[in-house]
Amino acid sequence: MGADALMQVLHRLPKPDDKDLLIGPETADDAAVYRVSETRAIVTSLDFFPPIVDDAYTFGEISAANALSDIYAMGGEPNFATAIVCFPKKLPLEILSEIMLGATDKLKEAGAVLAGGHSIEDAEVKFGLSVSGLVDIDNIIRNSTAKAGDVLVLTKPLGIGVIMSAIKNGKYSEADGEEVFTSMRTLNKVASRCALDFEASALTDVTGFGLLGHAFEMADGSGKTLVIRSNDVPLFDDALRLVAKRKNRPRAIETNSEFLKDSVEVLESVGKDLEMLLHDPQTSGGLLISVSEARVEALLAALKEGGVEGVVIGSVVEKKGYAISVE
Repeated sequence: MGADALMQVLHRLPKPDDKDLLIGPETADDAAVYRVSETRAIVTSLDFFPPIVDDAYTFGEISAANALSDIYAMGGEPNFATAIVCFPKKLPLEILSEIMLGATDKLKEAGAVLAGGHSIEDAEVKFGLSVSGLVDIDNIIRNSTAKAGDVLVLTKPLGIGVIMSAIKNGKYSEADGEEVFTSMRTLNKVASRCALDFEASALTDVTGFGLLGHAFEMADGSGKTLVIRSNDVPLFDDALRLVAKRKNRPRAIETNSEFLKDSVEVLESVGKDLEMLLHDPQTSGGLLISVSEARVEALLAALKEGGVEGVVIGSVVEKKGYAISVE
């Protein structure tokens, strides 16, 4: 669902009134956080979607990594998950078994367990997880607390939506997209731990609203402007070439761009194809980390040691006319 439609629905709901609900829907954070003691809180979120790859086991892995990412984006540690299953009666149950095995193996990698779930018959396959974990209250990292002077670090390349759309339309092979599959299967566990270790000011994961959509949530919630250096943003191989063809563009690129048209300033020097990739919806994308300039080099070194290629893509400045400036 697009950000505009979602906001229209959420704005009509009553605001939660519970002193122990530390984080709810008011700042578009990645997960809800509920206090259970003076020092600890539960962090919980859910995510599900139709298959984006043919291999059932890989789809399960990606679904789990994507759902787990919301917990990592809050500085939390996942503990358990419940499955959300929509499955057609006509399909062999072996397919569902493979999906759930992929998800269970990815949960195990994260140190979490599958504790149950709910299933229904449906016209098409949909699968996902509701993930819950624990977080020290002092360690919660919100998306709305970026500070002027911070540096922005992105931990995975962009272009997943475009490449997966091209694969679906037969314009790109799954073999050529293996780098993307590997990225989607990769947990944000290391990146989250590094963000905690180096006292990140703000944190979010980049998913369906694209880099600029999630950057907007950070900028708007923090009352700051985020400056994105477009040429420094990492991209998957062939993403820039593929996005030039309309058939390869997910519909969300257009809806994401339309939602942000009054909040984003894009300099004329930024190419249109690159601008579209900044709106490209990601599945199990990377983390966007706002960290002090004094700590960024140490953060990048720690990410690299953990097998994560963090890239500096911009900075946080005091609020200007736009929430985001792309140069």
